Amino acid sequence: MEERTVVVVEDEERIAAAVAARLRAEGFRVEVAGTGPDAVELCRRTAPDPVVLDWMLPGFDGLEACRRIQADRPVPVLFLTARDSETDVLVGLGIGADDYMTKPFSPRELVARVNAILRRTARVTAPTPPTRVAVGAITLDLEGRRALRGGSEVRLTPTEFELLSTLASRPERAFSREELLDRVWDWRAGGATRTVDSHVAGLRRKLGTGIVRTVQGHGYALGNET
Repeated sequence: MEERTVVVVEDEERIAAAVAARLRAEGFRVEVAGTGPDAVELCRRTAPDPVVLDWMLPGFDGLEACRRIQADRPVPVLFLTARDSETDVLVGLGIGADDYMTKPFSPRELVARVNAILRRTARVTAPTPPTRVAVGAITLDLEGRRALRGGSEVRLTPTEFELLSTLASRPERAFSREELLDRVWDWRAGGATRTVDSHVAGLRRKLGTGIVRTVQGHGYALGNET
Protein backbone atom coordinates (compact mmCIF):
# COMPACT_ATOMS: atom_id res chain seq x y z
CA MET A 1 0.00 0.00 0.00
CA GLU A 2 1.29 3.47 -0.89
CA GLU A 3 2.54 5.45 2.10
CA ARG A 4 0.50 8.56 2.74
CA THR A 5 2.09 11.82 3.87
CA VAL A 6 0.48 13.96 6.57
CA VAL A 7 1.74 17.44 7.40
CA VAL A 8 1.06 18.34 11.04
CA VAL A 9 1.15 22.07 11.80
CA GLU A 10 1.18 22.77 15.54
CA ASP A 11 3.31 25.22 17.53
CA GLU A 12 2.93 23.36 20.85
CA GLU A 13 5.74 20.83 20.66
CA ARG A 14 4.10 18.39 23.07
CA ILE A 15 0.90 18.22 21.03
CA ALA A 16 2.78 18.07 17.72
CA ALA A 17 4.96 15.20 18.95
CA ALA A 18 1.97 13.24 20.27
CA VAL A 19 -0.02 13.66 17.05
CA ALA A 20 2.98 12.80 14.87
CA ALA A 21 3.79 9.70 16.94
CA ARG A 22 0.22 8.42 16.74
CA LEU A 23 0.02 8.96 12.97
CA ARG A 24 3.41 7.29 12.41
CA ALA A 25 2.24 4.33 14.48
CA GLU A 26 -0.67 4.02 12.03
CA GLY A 27 1.71 3.86 9.07
CA PHE A 28 1.71 7.46 7.87
CA ARG A 29 4.77 9.45 6.86
CA VAL A 30 4.59 12.61 8.98
CA GLU A 31 6.22 16.02 8.54
CA VAL A 32 5.87 18.71 11.22
CA ALA A 33 5.86 22.51 11.05
CA GLY A 34 5.40 24.99 13.89
CA THR A 35 4.59 28.29 12.13
CA GLY A 36 2.30 29.49 9.36
CA PRO A 37 5.11 30.32 6.88
CA ASP A 38 6.89 27.02 7.59
CA ALA A 39 3.62 25.14 7.00
CA VAL A 40 3.12 26.69 3.56
CA GLU A 41 6.71 25.97 2.51
CA LEU A 42 6.56 22.40 3.86
CA CYS A 43 3.35 21.68 1.95
CA ARG A 44 4.90 23.02 -1.25
CA ARG A 45 7.87 20.66 -0.84
CA THR A 46 6.07 17.51 0.31
CA ALA A 47 2.65 17.66 -1.44
CA PRO A 48 0.87 16.00 1.53
CA ASP A 49 -2.29 13.94 1.25
CA PRO A 50 -4.01 15.72 4.16
CA VAL A 51 -2.89 18.54 6.45
CA VAL A 52 -3.62 18.66 10.20
CA LEU A 53 -3.55 22.38 10.89
CA ASP A 54 -3.71 24.29 14.17
CA TRP A 55 -5.73 27.52 14.16
CA MET A 56 -3.41 29.68 16.29
CA LEU A 57 0.14 29.81 14.88
CA PRO A 58 3.15 32.15 14.94
CA GLY A 59 3.97 34.05 11.76
CA PHE A 60 0.41 34.01 10.50
CA ASP A 61 -2.55 31.99 11.70
CA GLY A 62 -3.99 28.73 10.42
CA LEU A 63 -6.66 30.51 8.36
CA GLU A 64 -4.03 32.34 6.32
CA ALA A 65 -1.92 29.19 6.11
CA CYS A 66 -4.95 27.28 4.80
CA ARG A 67 -5.61 29.95 2.14
CA ARG A 68 -2.01 29.84 0.91
CA ILE A 69 -1.79 26.05 0.98
CA GLN A 70 -5.04 25.72 -0.97
CA ALA A 71 -3.92 28.36 -3.49
CA ASP A 72 -0.97 26.17 -4.48
CA ARG A 73 -2.82 22.85 -4.60
CA PRO A 74 -6.19 21.62 -3.31
CA VAL A 75 -5.49 19.45 -0.27
CA PRO A 76 -7.83 18.21 2.50
CA VAL A 77 -7.35 20.15 5.74
CA LEU A 78 -8.35 19.10 9.25
CA PHE A 79 -8.36 22.10 11.60
CA LEU A 80 -7.38 21.79 15.25
CA THR A 81 -8.85 24.61 17.27
CA ALA A 82 -9.76 25.71 20.76
CA ARG A 83 -12.35 28.01 19.15
CA ASP A 84 -15.65 26.22 18.64
CA SER A 85 -18.15 29.02 18.05
CA GLU A 86 -20.25 28.50 14.92
CA THR A 87 -18.84 31.68 13.33
CA ASP A 88 -15.25 30.53 13.78
CA VAL A 89 -16.04 27.07 12.43
CA LEU A 90 -17.81 28.48 9.37
CA VAL A 91 -14.86 30.75 8.62
CA GLY A 92 -12.56 27.73 8.63
CA LEU A 93 -14.86 25.63 6.48
CA GLY A 94 -15.48 28.57 4.16
CA ILE A 95 -11.82 28.88 3.18
CA GLY A 96 -11.52 25.22 2.25
CA ALA A 97 -11.10 23.13 5.40
CA ASP A 98 -12.77 19.71 5.26
CA ASP A 99 -13.22 19.05 8.96
CA TYR A 100 -12.29 20.38 12.38
CA MET A 101 -11.63 19.11 15.90
CA THR A 102 -11.74 21.14 19.07
CA LYS A 103 -9.06 20.87 21.74
CA PRO A 104 -8.61 18.81 23.80
CA PHE A 105 -9.11 15.88 21.43
CA SER A 106 -8.56 12.13 21.35
CA PRO A 107 -5.55 11.02 19.23
CA ARG A 108 -7.59 7.94 18.29
CA GLU A 109 -10.40 10.14 16.95
CA LEU A 110 -7.88 12.29 15.08
CA VAL A 111 -6.52 9.22 13.26
CA ALA A 112 -10.08 8.12 12.46
CA ARG A 113 -10.86 11.54 11.01
CA VAL A 114 -7.68 11.58 8.92
CA ASN A 115 -8.56 8.15 7.53
CA ALA A 116 -12.10 9.32 6.81
CA ILE A 117 -10.77 12.36 4.93
CA LEU A 118 -8.58 10.07 2.80
CA ARG A 119 -11.55 7.80 2.02
CA ARG A 120 -13.60 10.82 0.96
CA THR A 121 -10.74 12.04 -1.22
CA ALA A 122 -10.59 8.64 -2.90
CA ARG A 123 -14.31 8.85 -3.65
CA VAL A 124 -13.93 12.34 -5.08
CA THR A 125 -11.18 11.25 -7.48
CA ALA A 126 -12.96 8.05 -8.55
CA PRO A 127 -14.66 8.06 -11.98
CA THR A 128 -18.31 9.13 -11.80
CA PRO A 129 -20.97 8.58 -14.48
CA PRO A 130 -21.86 11.83 -16.30
CA THR A 131 -24.97 12.93 -14.40
CA ARG A 132 -26.57 16.20 -13.43
CA VAL A 133 -29.05 16.65 -10.62
CA ALA A 134 -31.26 19.71 -10.07
CA VAL A 135 -31.48 20.90 -6.47
CA GLY A 136 -33.83 23.88 -6.53
CA ALA A 137 -31.98 26.63 -8.42
CA ILE A 138 -28.72 24.68 -8.10
CA THR A 139 -27.48 22.07 -10.58
CA LEU A 140 -25.07 19.43 -9.34
CA ASP A 141 -22.58 18.25 -11.96
CA LEU A 142 -21.72 14.87 -10.45
CA GLU A 143 -19.05 14.12 -13.04
CA GLY A 144 -17.23 17.40 -12.62
CA ARG A 145 -17.96 17.57 -8.87
CA ARG A 146 -19.35 21.09 -9.26
CA ALA A 147 -22.38 23.05 -8.07
CA LEU A 148 -23.77 25.53 -10.61
CA ARG A 149 -26.21 28.41 -10.16
CA GLY A 150 -27.33 30.14 -13.35
CA GLY A 151 -24.42 28.57 -15.21
CA SER A 152 -21.85 29.94 -12.74
CA GLU A 153 -19.96 27.69 -10.37
CA VAL A 154 -20.47 28.03 -6.63
CA ARG A 155 -17.29 26.87 -4.96
CA LEU A 156 -17.94 24.07 -2.49
CA THR A 157 -15.39 22.08 -0.54
CA PRO A 158 -15.24 18.34 -1.36
CA THR A 159 -17.05 17.61 1.90
CA GLU A 160 -19.80 20.16 1.20
CA PHE A 161 -20.30 18.68 -2.26
CA GLU A 162 -20.41 15.15 -0.84
CA LEU A 163 -23.00 16.24 1.75
CA LEU A 164 -25.23 17.94 -0.83
CA SER A 165 -24.99 15.08 -3.34
CA THR A 166 -25.82 12.58 -0.56
CA LEU A 167 -28.99 14.52 0.26
CA ALA A 168 -29.77 14.75 -3.48
CA SER A 169 -29.37 10.99 -3.92
CA ARG A 170 -32.68 10.48 -2.06
CA PRO A 171 -34.54 13.80 -2.35
CA GLU A 172 -37.76 12.27 -1.03
CA ARG A 173 -36.34 11.33 2.38
CA ALA A 174 -34.71 12.89 5.42
CA PHE A 175 -31.28 11.76 6.59
CA SER A 176 -30.41 11.63 10.27
CA ARG A 177 -27.21 13.32 11.41
CA GLU A 178 -25.78 9.90 12.25
CA GLU A 179 -26.52 8.63 8.72
CA LEU A 180 -24.81 11.66 7.22
CA LEU A 181 -21.77 11.19 9.44
CA ASP A 182 -21.59 7.58 8.25
CA ARG A 183 -22.09 8.31 4.54
CA VAL A 184 -20.18 11.56 4.14
CA TRP A 185 -17.51 11.43 6.86
CA ASP A 186 -17.24 7.65 7.32
CA TRP A 187 -17.44 8.52 11.01
CA ARG A 188 -19.85 6.65 13.26
CA ALA A 189 -19.51 8.47 16.58
CA GLY A 190 -22.77 10.27 17.29
CA GLY A 191 -21.02 12.87 19.45
CA ALA A 192 -19.60 14.50 16.31
CA THR A 193 -23.00 15.50 14.90
CA ARG A 194 -22.18 19.20 15.28
CA THR A 195 -19.82 18.70 12.34
CA VAL A 196 -22.90 18.00 10.18
CA ASP A 197 -24.68 21.11 11.46
CA SER A 198 -21.64 23.29 10.71
CA HIS A 199 -21.37 22.03 7.13
CA VAL A 200 -25.10 22.49 6.53
CA ALA A 201 -24.74 26.08 7.76
CA GLY A 202 -21.89 26.49 5.26
CA LEU A 203 -24.07 25.18 2.42
CA ARG A 204 -26.85 27.58 3.35
CA ARG A 205 -24.44 30.49 3.45
CA LYS A 206 -23.16 29.69 -0.05
CA LEU A 207 -26.35 28.42 -1.73
CA GLY A 208 -29.20 30.07 0.17
CA THR A 209 -31.52 28.88 2.93
CA GLY A 210 -33.94 27.07 0.61
CA ILE A 211 -31.60 24.25 -0.39
CA VAL A 212 -31.41 22.20 2.82
CA ARG A 213 -34.20 22.03 5.39
CA THR A 214 -33.98 20.94 9.00
CA VAL A 215 -36.12 18.01 10.07
CA GLN A 216 -36.61 18.72 13.75
CA GLY A 217 -35.36 16.00 16.06
CA HIS A 218 -33.94 13.99 13.16
CA GLY A 219 -31.60 15.63 10.65
CA TYR A 220 -31.75 17.18 7.19
CA ALA A 221 -33.41 16.86 3.80
CA LEU A 222 -33.55 18.82 0.56
CA GLY A 223 -35.99 21.68 0.14
CA ASN A 224 -37.50 24.63 1.98
CA GLU A 225 -38.43 24.69 5.65
CA THR A 226 -42.06 23.76 6.27
